[in-house]
Formats: sequence, structure tokens, C-alpha cells
Amino acid sequence: MPLSEFPSPLGSNAVAGEEQPLVRVAPPGPMSRSWAQRMASVECAQVFQCDLSTDSSDNSNADAPIVYSSAIGANVADVDGNRYVDMAAGFGALLLGHNASRPMRAIEFQCQRLWTSLGDVYPSDSKIAMLERVASLYPHGAARVLLCQSGSDSVTAAIKTAVLHTGRSGIVAFDGAYHGMGYAALAACGYREGFRTHFARQLNPFVHFAPYPHNESELNASLKSVGDYLESGDVAAVIVEPVLGRGGCIEPPSDFLPALAQLARKSGTLLIADEIWTGLGRTGAMLASSRVGVVPDLICLGKGLGGGLPISACLGAEQVMNAWQSNPGVVHTSTFQGNALACSTGVATIDTVRAKKLDNRASRVGSDFRNWLISSVEPNRLVTAITGVGLMIGVELESTATAAAVSRGLLQKGYIVVTGGRLGNVLTLTPPLTIHENLLEGFVDALSDVLLEIM
Repeated sequence: MPLSEFPSPLGSNAVAGEEQPLVRVAPPGPMSRSWAQRMASVECAQVFQCDLSTDSSDNSNADAPIVYSSAIGANVADVDGNRYVDMAAGFGALLLGHNASRPMRAIEFQCQRLWTSLGDVYPSDSKIAMLERVASLYPHGAARVLLCQSGSDSVTAAIKTAVLHTGRSGIVAFDGAYHGMGYAALAACGYREGFRTHFARQLNPFVHFAPYPHNESELNASLKSVGDYLESGDVAAVIVEPVLGRGGCIEPPSDFLPALAQLARKSGTLLIADEIWTGLGRTGAMLASSRVGVVPDLICLGKGLGGGLPISACLGAEQVMNAWQSNPGVVHTSTFQGNALACSTGVATIDTVRAKKLDNRASRVGSDFRNWLISSVEPNRLVTAITGVGLMIGVELESTATAAAVSRGLLQKGYIVVTGGRLGNVLTLTPPLTIHENLLEGFVDALSDVLLEIM
């Protein structure tokens, strides 16, 4: 059922995309289960491995997915006619919410003109506009941009750039960090060792992992570990998430990134900031690294960059990115590099975030949201911490099982959440930057109720 056919529980003044949940059929409903069965018959079984029987009287398929049918703003409708508030927003990718007006107009206009050009041979005008917008995000000095197709792809591009620029092969990454599943990114993925284990013999053997500091008491040990690795003189880059995303929405001490940048600079090593999740306003600034005064050598952008379409970028200082020019014949490209449709929505997304000052709004609304959670939810014994910054908030729970139960309980009340953290025990809340405060307040109330119900 399209969202336009739902009655509004907020009354006639409710705005589309800003409405409270409306659960008509306990999720996952029969239509979602039917669609999920079809998916299970053809998709590689790497995610959902549960009983998808249409008979749910014993709740045996409670972990089956709901299936989206339409969405607008912070609201999602499933194929059973339920309306949800989306607290995940495509793993943080839908900065402006679903079907945001400006990117939608951009893609409608672009669809009538050109869908794709000729990769890195003949560009489209929208690609050139996108390059200019992304370059303007670099915080200091001249910059160059390499457009890519996914977050993992942009990390690969950044690592390649660092190797070309330095002539070195080593990488320092961090425990708990997630950089993607492509081989170059996977080698630096400290989120779960199991992600790398089966492919270890094919991954870069010169990647070292340092502990990511969750608080001030862990800072010195983390920096010492990095410093020890840098002493070899063969480290091309240190790659870091300014705020851990999938690792649990962990904001490190404010002096961590500046100290890390100094260590890297002293050893001739590049600093790569993976801002795929944290960039474009998510943490209360256009770049999370800028919040602490750090200018990385290379910046990876993705997720929200395309307004819902897949596109990413490796952005860097001109003198670093010129390493590609100094190595003719070496390229990083793809058929859909600089895709015209994705570039058009990317331009619209960056322009909207800036025009509406959504970075400032994320800082203000996110601070209020975090305070509401601290006062209403944190006292519950099942909650061990409230973490994060901006509209990138983590609710750390006592166990993986508790997090799974809370997620299911919230879905029953009409809220979509995902879990993260290395143990899977953190609700990672990354709603659209445009979400109305009323929906956040409603979520806090629903979370409080679910926690009481499962105690």
C-alpha cells in the first residue's frame, strides 16, 4: 500500500514523511513472508537464514524481514500496509530521507536527458558539477576528486592513492572499524575478524590493527600502538573512522584525531579519514574530522553522497592525488564511474545539506535526542551506555540477545532499527537529518516501553 493511502494518526495537519507509526498487521506480516520466501528461493543465503513458513502462529519466523513497498521522508510502508518510522535510513545513506524532493526533481530532470555517459572517457555535465561540489568539501587548499561507486570502492581508491604517493605498502587500521567488503577495504576491516578469515591469504599482509580509543583512558595505548607500527617506515597510510559507525557509534576523545594526524605527518604517512558514514552533516559538521580541526590527506565519502543512489568519492589534497598523474597507465575506474543519474542526485544532496544547514541541525537535534535517551532510557539496567554524536547515536545493550529482542520489539511498534557494535549489542540510530523531533520523542517512548516489556 502506498503511503498516500494511510490515514494520518496526527490529524489533517500531518506532513507526509513525518507521521507516527501505524501497525495494522504484526510484522513480518503474511505478504512480507510471502515475498521473503520468493527471495530465499533465489538469493544467496548470506543474510536471512530463518524459517519463512507462512504459518507464524508460533512466531517461529519473527526474524524474517519486512519487505518495503514505498517510502517518503522518515516513513516506510511495507507490503502488508504497515507504516514505520525509519531510524536506520538505509544505514545512514538517506541523509534527506526517502524520496527527498530536491534529489527527486534532479533525477526526474536527468532521466529525460542522460542516464550514463562513457565512464572516464567522455564525461557528462552532471559529473563535472559533482566533481566541483565534492572538491569544495575539502577543508583546506586545492583538492582533487576520484568518483567511485561504493564506500568500499572509495576506500580502495584511497589506499591505492596512498601507495602510489608514498611507494610504501603498509596500512594501519583500527579494531572495530568497518571499511567495506572489497578486498582492499576488507584487509583493513577490524570490525569482525571472521569477515577476513576465509580470505586472509588473498588480502594485503601488511595491515596492522591498533585499538580504537573509546575514552580518554584508552588514548595513550592506542597512539602508542600506532606509533610502534609507524616506526617500520613502510606504512603508506593510517585509515580511521572519525567516529566508529558499524562498530557502535563510538566518538573517540577529541584529541585522538589531531594526535593521530601528527604521528602520521612525522613519519611521512598519509592519513585517510573514512567519512563514508560520518560525512555530509551526519555528526554535526560537513566532515567529522573538521570538528576537531584535522585536515586528512585523503577523505572517503559515500552512503548519503548520492541521496539514495550509489556513488562515492575519494577526495584528497592536490599534491597527494597527483600521484596518479605521476604514474601514467595506472587507473582506478569502472563502467559506471561518474554515472550521470547518481551525480545529479549527489549535487542536489550536497546543495540541500548546505542550503538547509542540516549539519547544524544534526548537531542541535542530535544533542537533544541523545539527552532524551540518557534521561529516559539509560537508567534501565539493560542499557550500558548511550554513545555517538549528531544524528549518529548508539544505544549499547547488555548483550547481543537483548539487542535482537529490542530490535524485534521496536519493529512491532513501528520503528526500524539496525544493530551494530562488535558484539551486535548496539542499536545504531542514524535517521534522516530532516527527521521531525516528534518522531524522535516517539521513538524514545517506544524504546522505554520495549525495554520494560522484556525485563
